[in-house]
Amino acid sequence: MHSETFQKLQRYLNSQVIGQSELVQQLLVALLADGHILVEGPPGIAKTRAVQKLAECIEGEFHRVQFTPDLLPADLTGTDIFRPETGEFTFQPGPIFNSLILADEINRAPAKVQAAMLEAMAEKQITAGRKTYPLPELFLVMATQNPIEQEGTYPLPEAQLDRFLLHLDVQYPDAQSELEILRLNRGEALGMEAIEKAYITQEQIFKARKEVLSIHMAESIEQYIVRLVLATRHPEQYSPKLVEWLEMGVSPRATIALDRCARARAWLEGRDYVTPDDVQQMAFPVMRHRLLLSYPAQAEGVHPNQVVQQLISTVGSA
Repeated sequence: MHSETFQKLQRYLNSQVIGQSELVQQLLVALLADGHILVEGPPGIAKTRAVQKLAECIEGEFHRVQFTPDLLPADLTGTDIFRPETGEFTFQPGPIFNSLILADEINRAPAKVQAAMLEAMAEKQITAGRKTYPLPELFLVMATQNPIEQEGTYPLPEAQLDRFLLHLDVQYPDAQSELEILRLNRGEALGMEAIEKAYITQEQIFKARKEVLSIHMAESIEQYIVRLVLATRHPEQYSPKLVEWLEMGVSPRATIALDRCARARAWLEGRDYVTPDDVQQMAFPVMRHRLLLSYPAQAEGVHPNQVVQQLISTVGSA
């Protein structure tokens, strides 16, 4: 297996993004499972830094797009430009034609931009005028959003949220991590590199993805994944609390995502088989943005993590 290369990358990222080991692991899981990532958390806790550091270690073009309310679809996808010397229109590709896209504060963009983004994420292509253009084979959108300040933001539609493989919920680091962050920042200002940078080619990524899909998963664990998903759609068969909290369950994309992410987590830890713990750990980032909570649950301040925890507690293990 090539997991040693990714484990080296994981160690490097943990040295650069202090106190966010779960965020680092799940970024790599999404890369291995070929899915897009939505990272949410308060400002200043290294959401953008984590994505940038990952991009620095991967072969491919990287572009950061700052989403604003006045952004236009063409600013993202590109547009036809008239060339006076030839008298013809030629397509000028936009920043979306890169392997790694950092969509910073994605919820600040209006609906038309979100529609263009949805096509890129769902189909790995964009449409400009009458023509459709394919995106690079390695194409990963890593989006961030700030949950605190909601003025001037546009909530992401459910269809687009469902296209994100994982929703990562990032919190503040602890006291020891805060001290290490301080020292790391000082070292960077002095031009010191704490650990040798890891680097991964696109070929290594594609090979790793095939290895991940080949990992052994027992039929009982496959059935466990299906039971977790069905419990969100038929909560009356499992728990009165789930009935009270859930308005709508998760889509089949959640089933596929849970399978792939559990495999990727196991592979990243150097195992060639999936355990129920892999499924349970990945259930939170896979499901938290796909669950539609009821109005009473929202009024009570119920967090999607509480719903996922209730699912795991209620549904029998593999």
